[in-house]
Amino acid sequence: MDGDTLFTIGALARRTGLTVKTIRFYSDTGIVPPTDRSPAGYRLYDIGALARLELVRTLRDLGLDLAVIRQMLDREVSVPEIAAAHADALDVQIRTLRLRRAVLRAVAERGSTAEEMDLMHKLAKLSDDERRRRITDVIEDTFGGFDANPDFVDMIRSAMPELPDDPEPRQVDAWVELAELTEDPDFRSALRRMAEYQAAERAQGDVTGLHHDLTETVRDSVGRALDAGIAPASAAAAPVVDALTARYAQTFSRADDTDLRHWLLTRLEIAGDPRAERYWHLLAVINGWPVPPSLAPVFTWLTDALRAHTPQQSRVR
Repeated sequence: MDGDTLFTIGALARRTGLTVKTIRFYSDTGIVPPTDRSPAGYRLYDIGALARLELVRTLRDLGLDLAVIRQMLDREVSVPEIAAAHADALDVQIRTLRLRRAVLRAVAERGSTAEEMDLMHKLAKLSDDERRRRITDVIEDTFGGFDANPDFVDMIRSAMPELPDDPEPRQVDAWVELAELTEDPDFRSALRRMAEYQAAERAQGDVTGLHHDLTETVRDSVGRALDAGIAPASAAAAPVVDALTARYAQTFSRADDTDLRHWLLTRLEIAGDPRAERYWHLLAVINGWPVPPSLAPVFTWLTDALRAHTPQQSRVR
């Protein structure tokens, strides 16, 4: 075959696999114009038109629309520019499809209703910025007006939900639950109470930060008591409580007395809302972080033991 060979529309259709109707459309719109016409008026195409038609078919298979294809063929934009823009668009489409797949799998696993599925889809397709804004609004609404513990506030502000591009169903499920939790007025009230309490403590001179070492001490001491089957109200629990109140007194520079125990009970009740721990659990699932073991049994035991081994009086607020 040489460069002078001309093809009819039928010959082009056989060579490319496209229909005669499609080729005629491309010809009529000027995307692949005819090279010549036969004496009878039939359109004829040369080898260049065949190559152009093959390129158009490839670009259409890649999802480019005809307006963009025309720009590229007319050299208004370059092939690399078109390829880069289209690759970016495909990235968005792929991410959307992955999210839809994760939502559908989550719906199938939890047996959701149509209304729940609609909510899950709307929440899952939020952008990263929209998800962060949703959580940031809650934090500002509950902690924004208080001089709360700055270490805690920095931690909660920096820990944002980052749903991956290809999430697992459980991550979508966790994000939906987190979004619902942050809209719960009771949960917001609990966070606000925590902020108010921290601000009041700081106003009275508590400028200490987070107490990770103290938390580990409580986890270890109470964990051993739980493993040993020691009931919170039993005599065997008293030495555990005594040791821990002494540690709290040392950490907060307070006297180890009855007032400290009532202060500690108030502190544990405010910080011990199970929804707060659930918030961090869901955040860990969404972000693919290791999910820490629950401290709820530990602090429930300590709270019950403190009540059982502390004289009754008006608590310090």
